[in-house]
Amino acid sequence: MSDPQQENLHPETLAIRAGRTVSEFGEHSQSLYLTSSFTFETAAQAAAMFLGELEGYTYSRFTNPTVTTFQQRLAQMEGGERAIATATGMAAIQAIMMTLLQAGDHIVSSQSLFGSTTNLFANQLSKFGVATRFVDARDLNAWREALQANTKLLFLETPSNPLTEVADIAAIADIAHAHGALLVVDNSFCSPALQQPLQLGADLVMHSATKYLDGHGRVMGGAVVGSDKLIEQIYLHVRTAGPSLAPFNAWTLLSGLETLHLRMEKHSSNALALAQWLETLPMVERVYYPGLESHPQHELAMRQQKLGGGVLSFVVKGGREAAWKVVDAVQVISRTANLGDVKSTITHPASTTHARVAAEVRERTGIVEGLLRVSVGLENVADIKHDLLRGLD
Repeated sequence: MSDPQQENLHPETLAIRAGRTVSEFGEHSQSLYLTSSFTFETAAQAAAMFLGELEGYTYSRFTNPTVTTFQQRLAQMEGGERAIATATGMAAIQAIMMTLLQAGDHIVSSQSLFGSTTNLFANQLSKFGVATRFVDARDLNAWREALQANTKLLFLETPSNPLTEVADIAAIADIAHAHGALLVVDNSFCSPALQQPLQLGADLVMHSATKYLDGHGRVMGGAVVGSDKLIEQIYLHVRTAGPSLAPFNAWTLLSGLETLHLRMEKHSSNALALAQWLETLPMVERVYYPGLESHPQHELAMRQQKLGGGVLSFVVKGGREAAWKVVDAVQVISRTANLGDVKSTITHPASTTHARVAAEVRERTGIVEGLLRVSVGLENVADIKHDLLRGLD
């Protein structure tokens, strides 16, 4: 069948049709190829495939039809030339760093990050001679001042986890490129349905596909999207080191992509309604959500995002004790640290997602003891409000 990319289809259509292949059996649903290896007609064919002289499938660690379909579809949705899938979002970040950096190189990163990303940069990459300078993502001068002669890469999470800080992707891309460095953007919170960092100047976009791309809390996965030149390098690392996406997970993620746009619209409308309501409650000190006019980067968020997204955070009066009371009181919302699910989830970042981050770093980045993060699901928003009120009343 023809490549949907050549037909200039709408992104909502690409999410359902892009990269789709049909076998000789003419199946309508996406095929799932559960096999570790593939056979060859001749020894010469096998040799040509392993050398890359002939296209085809050899071994599912680095070539599988179901995974290829997921990669092609996501690349088109992000407006990139190519994508490489990985086992998790953290595997995607690690693959980028292991491919593009070497001992003696320097990273400049936003300081408001998912806790595991902070630990990877500060505690793991440092073992191999790669240093990281963390800056306030909203301060463009801080990005400029942090650059060193050996800075090779800038890393940005926007909106950030969990405070939903929004950074100017286009401006930071200009800063990176003027220095001869690359900009990598974590787009897990928005997904390509709401934000396309490559179109704003980023060189690479990565995803924790576990989140909104799946959307149902079923499987783990990750991905990197960018130019063919950059992705080829990362592909060679994934091929060798093996942090690959399993075919079953790719097949599951493909069904998630089909409903992504619809889900992100509902996530966003529910989150906005919940954030506006939380701002009226006396027990709530502050609400963080890009869709709110009170958000410091609201105007910027609405320029580079289509909607506010499905994640919000808020600070309750009374610190950890009061925050844990809210978590323990819910009966509908799930107590779990995952996000991006059709089911609403709640977590206390200081003791879960960011528990392994140093206390002084948590304090500096606003991860206070009274902070709660809610990934707003697709339930009726009145039920979500009533559930939170059990611990906020």
